[in-house]
Amino acid sequence: MNIQKRINALRSAMAQKGIDIYIIPTADFHHSEYVGDYFKFREYMTGFTGSAGTAVFTRKKAGLWTDGRYFIQAEQQLAGSGIDLYRSGEPGVPSIEEFLEKELQEGQILGFDGRTISYEEGTSYRQLAEQKHASVNFLQDLASEIWTDRPDLPSEPAFLLEDQYTGEGIESKLTRVRLKMKEYGCDTHILSSLDDIAWLFNIRGNDIAYCPLVLSYAIVYNDSVELFADTSKFSDTLLQLFVQQQIILHPYEEIYDTVSQFNENQTVLLDSRIMNYSLYRKIPEVVTVVDRPNPEILMKCIKNDVQIENLKAAHLKDGIAHTRFMYWLKTNSGEFPVTELSASQKLEEFRAMQDGFIGPSFAPISAYGEHGAIVHYSADEESNVELKPGKLFMTDTGGHYLQGSTDITRTVAIGEAGQVEKEHFTLVVRAMLRLASTIFLHGCSGTNLDCIAREVFWKKGLNFNHGTGHGVGYLLNIHEGPISFRWKEGTTPSQTFEKNMVITDEPGLYIKNSHGIRIENELLVTEADHNEYGQFMKFEVLTLVPIDLDALLPEQMTFEEREQLNNYHQLVYKKISPYLPEAEKEWLKHYTRAV
Repeated sequence: MNIQKRINALRSAMAQKGIDIYIIPTADFHHSEYVGDYFKFREYMTGFTGSAGTAVFTRKKAGLWTDGRYFIQAEQQLAGSGIDLYRSGEPGVPSIEEFLEKELQEGQILGFDGRTISYEEGTSYRQLAEQKHASVNFLQDLASEIWTDRPDLPSEPAFLLEDQYTGEGIESKLTRVRLKMKEYGCDTHILSSLDDIAWLFNIRGNDIAYCPLVLSYAIVYNDSVELFADTSKFSDTLLQLFVQQQIILHPYEEIYDTVSQFNENQTVLLDSRIMNYSLYRKIPEVVTVVDRPNPEILMKCIKNDVQIENLKAAHLKDGIAHTRFMYWLKTNSGEFPVTELSASQKLEEFRAMQDGFIGPSFAPISAYGEHGAIVHYSADEESNVELKPGKLFMTDTGGHYLQGSTDITRTVAIGEAGQVEKEHFTLVVRAMLRLASTIFLHGCSGTNLDCIAREVFWKKGLNFNHGTGHGVGYLLNIHEGPISFRWKEGTTPSQTFEKNMVITDEPGLYIKNSHGIRIENELLVTEADHNEYGQFMKFEVLTLVPIDLDALLPEQMTFEEREQLNNYHQLVYKKISPYLPEAEKEWLKHYTRAV
């Protein structure tokens, strides 16, 4: 069935249900960043495969809203579909709310599956509808009406991540969470975010694409826990552990009936930003609700010392794999055909050789030449091209290991790159190094520091249309809040950096129809000096992979920047070379030479 036939089928279903406008987000029932195949209704309806975007269908119009990472990709994938692309945040582009305000008429019905919309979003849509003297129907899952070959919900087993990896047991974590519940005056705490649940109970699974999580909900009480998940996913060992911790297991879908039976004597802690609209609406109005960010969010963002040591081991393994891949790429380029897909597969093979490797931590980006300008490009059999001399090749990839997760981007020259590409590459390297070497006072956030990376671009009238960095989960979501490097404040205050937080440093530059460059290292937040001015903080680089000197113009760097690069390359050689065969070791020695 082509896209137009699917749109016609959707509009027919809308007419049968009396729905005039229907919203389809990129979401599961848990507000996850990546979703399993069962939840990819927006992709099914539009053909757009990016990980972020919302589609809106009226009886006559269709639109897709996505952010700057996906403008080029969405433009290409929507071509000929009849679906208009709305570039979110660009001047003159209406937001979804502004579009709805114009299109929704008095007496009409705005529809969506309330399980796939956050409570905040659902409330916004309901208020907008009321202002237009219209109404909302949030109980219609039109995917089940028209998606005849919809995949099943995943059923793979869950597993326990042992204390040697987590550094903290379930009992200790529950104690900390219950102290926060007491501080907020709550006796009940609802969790619907999968990474918070996985962190709290030290469980992992394979229900979400690239995220080792288990589809589940949880309710924490003062002396017990109710966990809602497919009971067949848990081994006898895990079930016995649940009994020891007073964790009662229920079928996944029973969460809605359970919260509907809450009473006026309960005070419930929840996070409406990441709770779905249908679940929130099941809570009786007589219940007192304390709406605050889940305490687990900040707890899991600050890694413990055991996790930090594990993460360093994971980055060593990842550095070995990625360095061996770069050697393979550089020495074999031109010897036999290498494509975007075969290169990506080869990099994963090198990772798979490392002990404790579980799988990729997100959809790999393997982008040659002009494809690099598509920030979140995803190669497929149709777009796949051969890597030929004269252009840049970018890989943005990562791995999940039992000892943690990695996220790294490297851009390399295939043969001799052009002068403009080298100038842009040097700008990106300079930006990455400057941010990594920053020393700052405790109390700073990524909003304070982001311009340190962007300054080299802004001075030349250039910019990149994505954040400079994001928090990284420990065998959880590779993109983890609440920290980031962003020069624009979001809707919530920026989180200050604390010791043992982990964040990426990934500036880039993207020239449409020509090339794209991104260099990414992960940084560990550590303490520097403490004096009469306060506690100073700094970053320790975790990523151990060389930067391509073949694409660099050292004469366009300051002395300090060259020194930073040389010091980094000395560290890479010291850490990685002992694990390489002799030929690769000699190559790395030359490849990390001082500039």
